[in-house]
Amino acid sequence: MEFIIDNGDTLLAAASGVIAAASAIAALTPTPVDDGIVRLLRRVVEVLALNVGNARRGP
Repeated sequence: MEFIIDNGDTLLAAASGVIAAASAIAALTPTPVDDGIVRLLRRVVEVLALNVGNARRGP
């Protein structure tokens, strides 16, 4: 837990970079498989950020 608190900004930047790269790949390729991967990554980040239930933004 202490590691997460001490390195939260670095972890957030890394997660944002992964999402941005995956989104770019999904936008540039026509296959729906990579879109599903991006969707999965976003769900994981949302759960880690506690964006669940009523705290979640609509589509």
